[in-house]
Amino acid sequence: MPSRRRFLKQSAAAVSSVMAANLRIARSAHVAGSDLLRVGLIGCGGRGTGAAVQALSADPNCKLVAMGDAFEDRLSLSLEQLQKSEAASKVDVPKERQFVGFGAYRQVLESGVDVVLLCEPPHFRPSHLRAAIDAGKHVFAEKPVAVDSPGVRSVLESCELAKKKNLSVVSGLCLRYSYGFQETVRRIHDGEAGEIRALQANDYRGGIWVKPRQPGWTDMEWQLRNWYYFTWLSGDFNVEQHVHYLDVCTWIMKNEYPARAAGMGGRQVRTGAEYGNIYDHHSVVYEYANGVKLFSNCRQQQGCHNDMSCLVLGSKGTALVAERRLSISTSTEWQYTEKDNNFYQTEHDELFRGIREGKPINNGEYMARSTLLAIMGRMATYTGQLITWEQAMNSKEDLTPPKYEWGPIPTPSVAIPGVTKFA
Repeated sequence: MPSRRRFLKQSAAAVSSVMAANLRIARSAHVAGSDLLRVGLIGCGGRGTGAAVQALSADPNCKLVAMGDAFEDRLSLSLEQLQKSEAASKVDVPKERQFVGFGAYRQVLESGVDVVLLCEPPHFRPSHLRAAIDAGKHVFAEKPVAVDSPGVRSVLESCELAKKKNLSVVSGLCLRYSYGFQETVRRIHDGEAGEIRALQANDYRGGIWVKPRQPGWTDMEWQLRNWYYFTWLSGDFNVEQHVHYLDVCTWIMKNEYPARAAGMGGRQVRTGAEYGNIYDHHSVVYEYANGVKLFSNCRQQQGCHNDMSCLVLGSKGTALVAERRLSISTSTEWQYTEKDNNFYQTEHDELFRGIREGKPINNGEYMARSTLLAIMGRMATYTGQLITWEQAMNSKEDLTPPKYEWGPIPTPSVAIPGVTKFA
């Protein structure tokens, strides 16, 4: 796999050939009638397996025909689960279309697929997305879409290219596809809670999996198998997970982004080497140009109170935007009482409908900028400094490792506020 730095340089040289191919791709991007849509999965973990089932359930004439992962055992387990799922009849992935290693993503793209599901660790998403768009593929991209600012800028460029090629890019920020969330946000936009004064976004949850290092694992394998705990791979958990409710706040603010952020965070419970170099709590105050503040808090610690929600404080009252409850409390009380849709499924339904109808969906702008919003918070907690939106967007911090190979790689150090520098 080429480094992202080299990849971006090479992509500039390919602009002329891309332009020449635009007309051909525009004609082929729309698959009409009952034509078979061939799906490729890149990243065969639990989320990738679930996304594949949802994709195969979204259209009557589609098949999963190729899979790629860094690890053969992960791919084999995913394939076994898919062959036992409700979508089993749509799984057609023979050995010759099972690709393993750092270059597996490119082999999937070259296997004849029409739609690709990007469910690999977030670090790889910018380069994989660009390769998919260059290859003329429709894309489902899990969240977040990058771990650093150069990655965000790359994703924004790729999504602009997707528009020119009439290709879909649907985001895994699935709460935007919830009918209940859509209705609640519509009411907030209509002024039912009044003028927004402040927002609070919480993501309090327990711990997650750890994979103990096994004999024979190289440094790279250990870090990749525990990708969640390394900032270069996941972005830290406030980027990997909390991005959902930060994106809900962005949606409520009509896709306006804060001017600055300051915060604090650290490792209080997850202090062992097995937890890589990420934090276990972050608290960030974002401030918008109009003075509205977003109080963002996330924590992953066992035995503590859990809460995942967005609270809106308005001039007329409050709105709670959460999976457990959707409500607006003013002089009267409104609550969403309908059974909500399966928004994980809906995002795939809309992706495939758009492809069939020749009306591609492009979620690129908000999925990239909401990812940057989360990265901006990490910058604030890691450095202890006030970070502006312009600083975050233009940051030169590139978390790409020196090379992609199964060998030694340094264990990243834990950030120390006041010592770690903004780059």
